[in-house]
Formats: sequence, structure tokens, C-alpha cells
Amino acid sequence: MGRPPRIDRAGVLDTAMALADESGLEAVTMQAVASRLGVTPMALYRHVGDKAALLDGLVERLLLDVDSPSPDLTGPRQLMEMARALRATGQRHRGVFPLLLTRPVATPLAMQVRASVVEALEVAGTGSDRVGQTERLVSTAVLGFIVSEVSGRFRNHPRQVIDADFDRLLELLGGFVTHHQDRQPD
Repeated sequence: MGRPPRIDRAGVLDTAMALADESGLEAVTMQAVASRLGVTPMALYRHVGDKAALLDGLVERLLLDVDSPSPDLTGPRQLMEMARALRATGQRHRGVFPLLLTRPVATPLAMQVRASVVEALEVAGTGSDRVGQTERLVSTAVLGFIVSEVSGRFRNHPRQVIDADFDRLLELLGGFVTHHQDRQPD
């Protein structure tokens, strides 16, 4: 009898992501992932914990899939490029992307991605007393649009209209971020 296949966390998450991309998030079960890897479901637990940790790992993978903006960009321009890159990730991972609206950022790597958004807001002038709230509001607006798009809510609109709507959302959010900067007394 041969040795069982060797697996690791990265392989488990890659397999779960591929399964979600092909068949939707509801298809991602410990049994389905294990079956694809040629192992028993119990073999997964040592690498990803439980189903909740598997989903947290998928959130991490989605966020790490987002291309980083040019380091030459700062503040609002950096935030706009992050949003565009996030939208591209949504297009690549339609089946799993809605997970970003239903699960909090939980893994250390995912928290680093969130921290980069917070840092860009701070560079844009958002004060420390408002940065958490601003990040939640801006992220929710951008994620909500992208989830609506990848879930088919806008399917009756031409691509050109959807693209213009996304650009307008970013314009509005840029104004929101600018408006909520800390103002120093003159």
C-alpha cells in the first residue's frame, strides 16, 4: 500500500479556490476538497483547521490575489487602483468573491492587506479617529458593487455602463475620503 498524497495548507486552499471558481462557493466542502486531493476529510483539518478556517483562508487568497498598486501612487490614487485591482480579482473568482462580504478578515496575511488600505487612507489624510470607520464604509461600498456585478445583478446593462458606474462610485468615494480628512486649524 502506497503513502497517501502529501498536502499542505497552500494546496488545500488552491484546491478549494479552484472548486469554488468552477462550481460556486456552496460546492466547497471539506469532503469535496479532500476528494479532489485524494485524501480523507480528516487529513485537511491539520492544515486548515475546520470549515470556517478554510473559508478564512479563501478570504486571504482573494485578498492576496489583488494586484498591488504602483508604489509611486499615494492616498486617493492608490485607493482607486486598489479598488480596480479588487474588481479584477472579482472577475477572476466570481464564485467565491461574495465571501468577502460575509466573512471578516481573520488570517495574518489578510490582515496585512487590510492594513495597506488603512495606511492608504491615513496617507490620504484620514485621521486615526476616523480611519477604521472610513475603511469599513469604503470597503463595503466597493465590495458591494463588485459582488453585485459578479453575481449578475447588473446583467441587463452593457459593460460600458457598468464600467462607467464603477468609475463614478470611485469618484464619489474619493470625494468622501477627501471630505473626511482631518482638517488642521488655519
